[in-house]
Amino acid sequence: MTDYITIEGEAQASFVERKSRFTGYCRHVESEAEALAFIEALRKKNWDASHNVFAYSLREGQLKRCSDDGEPQGTAGVPVLDVLQKSGVVDICMVVTRYFGGILLGAGGLVRAYSHGASIALEAARKKYMTPCTRLCAEMDYSWYGKVTYILPKYNILVEDSSFTDRVTLTMLIKSSRKETFQKELTELTNGTVFAREIIEEYADMQ
Repeated sequence: MTDYITIEGEAQASFVERKSRFTGYCRHVESEAEALAFIEALRKKNWDASHNVFAYSLREGQLKRCSDDGEPQGTAGVPVLDVLQKSGVVDICMVVTRYFGGILLGAGGLVRAYSHGASIALEAARKKYMTPCTRLCAEMDYSWYGKVTYILPKYNILVEDSSFTDRVTLTMLIKSSRKETFQKELTELTNGTVFAREIIEEYADMQ
């Protein structure tokens, strides 16, 4: 499992270039089917647009696709995909819609316009920096609770749930790269009486 960057939800941004209006739309997707559904929904919404150019990049299968949607070859879809690739963002679908304003932009102008439409939409999106994390569960006597919780910030551990019955049970999320060091300190701190059991390893947005 390796780190990656994606976005949360959807975002959009618009600008006007020589009377043509460009709107960039981006959305988090996790499959080609989701990407194609997003593209089709925007085509229906912007049915009267001159062009609905798209590009998407998926982690699964390292899949990348783009379309100029009627613009001169290489002036629209490729620049949009290039923005995604240079940003390093994956699991994302981008659509840049153009309403033609009557003035031709030329090949260079189109490349710059579609690149800018993708860039401003990406800037408007909330980035998620996904990293391998491990969910842990630890049970302890109340006498250890204060000492254990004191060291959690050191490892940037997120406490997802706390249960206080006859004993204290903590469900925590930690970056997998910090797991072994934390387990070692926890064992030393509690004289081996508290152990954090691993539940699952998964991706999470943690710095």
